Amino acid sequence: MEDHWTVGRVAAMAGVSVRTLHHYDEIGLVRPSARTAAGYRAYAARDVERLREVLGYRRLGFGLREVAELVGDPSTDAVAHLRRLRGLLLERRDRTGAMVAAIDRELEARAKGLKVTPQEQLEVLGARLYDAIGGAYPATRRTEPRIAAQILDALGDARTVLNVGAGTGSYEPADLEVTAVEPSAVMRGQRPAGSAPCVAAAAESLPFEDRSFDVAMAVSTVHHWGDPVAGLREMRRVARRVVVLTFDTDEPEWRDRFWLTRDYLPEFAGVLAGFPALAMMADAIGARAEPVPVPWDCADGLFEAYWRRPQAYLEDRVRRAMSVWTRVGPEAERRAVGSLAGDLASGRWAERNSGLAGLDAADLGLRLLIS
Repeated sequence: MEDHWTVGRVAAMAGVSVRTLHHYDEIGLVRPSARTAAGYRAYAARDVERLREVLGYRRLGFGLREVAELVGDPSTDAVAHLRRLRGLLLERRDRTGAMVAAIDRELEARAKGLKVTPQEQLEVLGARLYDAIGGAYPATRRTEPRIAAQILDALGDARTVLNVGAGTGSYEPADLEVTAVEPSAVMRGQRPAGSAPCVAAAAESLPFEDRSFDVAMAVSTVHHWGDPVAGLREMRRVARRVVVLTFDTDEPEWRDRFWLTRDYLPEFAGVLAGFPALAMMADAIGARAEPVPVPWDCADGLFEAYWRRPQAYLEDRVRRAMSVWTRVGPEAERRAVGSLAGDLASGRWAERNSGLAGLDAADLGLRLLIS
């Protein structure tokens, strides 16, 4: 394996100009630290690694000054940069998917001869783009008291709590000292006034000393992380105990637990493709798992919340607060919603799911990991 590369070779491999590399060298962003046999400056492996990080952040839209601060952070290694880049790319993917969905809805409206006002055009594709993937949170993603009670019980006698992937702050205990972590600026901006202080960081690289908190908690967020197991281990590092609300995919027929994924949205399996097994996540933090039943009248509009209220899934505002729909794409969403609407109208849904009517709560795979 080669141990150094010339400027021209690195430029060709990276798809940038030699002039760009010279500029990075001049401003101290990436400097070749090796020498060829002829004495010319060359890039060592660590220089190429740093260049990869620089180009990754640049292609995500960061300015040179911001990039310099990011790659110059002595507390962040190559693995942490990769995880951060992966998380940023996943967020961009979701936003791109939301934009495609918004465009599809406008195209469909125009095809039907419906008028789309300038305000609607700008609100959907402009400042309120995140409405398609998270802006509905304040309206539908409220704290469910029965789930909150189970989480609070798991927190035990904790006094200091780190809420990782905190979002808008649901399930944060009001009577404890809470520090929140949330990588999305949009979600941070939706946190209510007076909520816990919120740090911009990713789960996989928490900016805290070992054992800084009594408990680290994470609620319905692990499936969004670039590396769930790494994030869980980070939580275990910075806290004495860990409490995580997540999803169990260990059972062979887990897709059949919920009629929506079983009968209408098989693409849901792809959303969780590569998601770690519950046993693996539990092992990462030394946790036990307990089921979290979803009440039939669940106040938190999570994906499984309306298992006994199927008409809710026909409402766009309800679906927009669930990342699943953005992840599966507009075509799968239209097909699933259309099929569900037809089955509700014909009575077929009620016939298939008659056993649900008498249930007050259902086990749909939500699990609380408690270490």
